Parts: sequence; structure tokens; C-alpha cells
Amino acid sequence: MGNYLAVAIGGALGACCRYGLGEFILHLFGKAFPFATLLVNILGSFVLGVLYGLFLTEHLAVSPWKALISIGFLGAFTTFSTFSLDTILLVQQGELPKAALNVMLNLVLCLTLAWLGVKLGTMK
Repeated sequence: MGNYLAVAIGGALGACCRYGLGEFILHLFGKAFPFATLLVNILGSFVLGVLYGLFLTEHLAVSPWKALISIGFLGAFTTFSTFSLDTILLVQQGELPKAALNVMLNLVLCLTLAWLGVKLGTMK
């Protein structure tokens, strides 16, 4: 039961943070490009990479942190489905260069930041 509670708490916090950051980024940059989704995907990839590194090196105990942060918080904070829908909407609006840029930035930046996070998390 403890892990379910940790996932629920983390998920609620992650969803609230995603909503707040999304509103803030929308206010700053408008709707021309899905910057909020890109930012949460980049941040989430980096944080998950760091956590994974910390778990590997046993600097952080897997339980309860994996359930709370990795599954709960980051599961609600980052959403691949939103990235997918943002990209489809750009294609439907005839914004093919923006759609391609969105895919490229999400893949390259998220993979790079996840790798960097693992490197940082496994540093001694």
C-alpha cells in the first residue's frame, strides 16, 4: 500500500507542476510552438537520468523514491502523449517544419539530458 500512496502523491504533485509550468511557459511564449511540452520532457528526462544514476550507485534507495519520483511525479509531469498530440496538431495545421523541429528537439534534447543525468547520477 505504501508504494501506491507514494505514486499517488508524486502523481498529484507532478501533474500540478506540469500544469503550472505549462501555464507559465504559455504566458511567456504563446501558442506558436509547444515549448511547455518540450520543456517538461527535457526536464523530466534529465531528472529521471539523475535518479537512475543515483539508484545504480546506491546513493539513493530505490524504495520509496522510485515510486514517488520516477513513477508518480515524473509519470505525471512528462507526457509523451502530449508531445504526440502537439506534433499531430502542427502537421494538421500545415506547420510541417515546426512539427519536424518538435520531434527533433524532443528526441535529441531528451535523450541527451537523460544521458547527462545518468552520468551526473553515477558520479562519485
